[in-house]
Amino acid sequence: MSSVRIAGIDRPVSRLIMGSMMLHEDRMEHAIELLDAYMDVGGNTIDTAHVYGAAGKKALGRWMQQRRNRSSLTLIGKGAHPDENGPRMTLQAMEQDLHESLERLQTDYVDIYMLHRDDLSVSVGYILESLERQIEAGRCRALGVSNWTTMRLEEANDYALSHGLTGFACNSPNLSLAKPNEPRWAGCVSADGDYVAWHERSQLPLLSWSSQAGGFFTGRYAPDRMDDQEAVRVYYSDANWERLRRARQLAESKGYDANSIALSYVLQQRFPTCAIIGPNSPAELHSSLRGLEVELTQKEADWLDLLVDG
Repeated sequence: MSSVRIAGIDRPVSRLIMGSMMLHEDRMEHAIELLDAYMDVGGNTIDTAHVYGAAGKKALGRWMQQRRNRSSLTLIGKGAHPDENGPRMTLQAMEQDLHESLERLQTDYVDIYMLHRDDLSVSVGYILESLERQIEAGRCRALGVSNWTTMRLEEANDYALSHGLTGFACNSPNLSLAKPNEPRWAGCVSADGDYVAWHERSQLPLLSWSSQAGGFFTGRYAPDRMDDQEAVRVYYSDANWERLRRARQLAESKGYDANSIALSYVLQQRFPTCAIIGPNSPAELHSSLRGLEVELTQKEADWLDLLVDG
């Protein structure tokens, strides 16, 4: 599987990153099947988050212990997600979430520790100094953020550079061919044109969640099919239906399906990108692999995104 480099990580990171929300310690046979299949196709990076709960991380931890393969994996952990009382951008929350995640994963470090949300009331200096303590303690090797604005991310990395601290080596917003009408979940950030342009200038690796837009390009949805209210709220728009139509047209000419075309759009940006995927079976995993095979020209990518006609 192709890969990208992230500063601070010794091994390359797989372009397709395995999500963990579909894993559960009470369904270990299913978890083992999925994780083994992912490793068999050359994947090496798995995304976790404290807010996803204990069951998935415990399943992953048990699998790593059985396979004795921790040293060959890149683990992403995310923390400091808000709770019912509001933001949790504190040193205590960062450390608590990381400690609990490590215990559940049965490991003493994650390769990349990400902040799951931002809190604009907290200075980037405080945030970076708090995270530096995790680096120094050996609990993580590199830092990243999820759902931050590029302005805030740039401010943080400028501060890190000028103060001798570890900056953010990667960013994880939503990037997909289907553009959301509104955030899928509160506080989420999706990459628009200006966001993408910033990544083109900075070349900071982007690890996209919901890269396949919740199955929008699989044929699961149609303008007159209104049973999934979240999909209706987030993705139903004339522009997205046109993107789907174009993806289907291009897929037919290339011998793929529309979902592979949409995934290829994410993976063939003009900066390093990875896509976080959540297959529920080895067959779904192998379907996503086809997105790595598709080659898009820049003109085709722009056409898919409605930036050009024709």
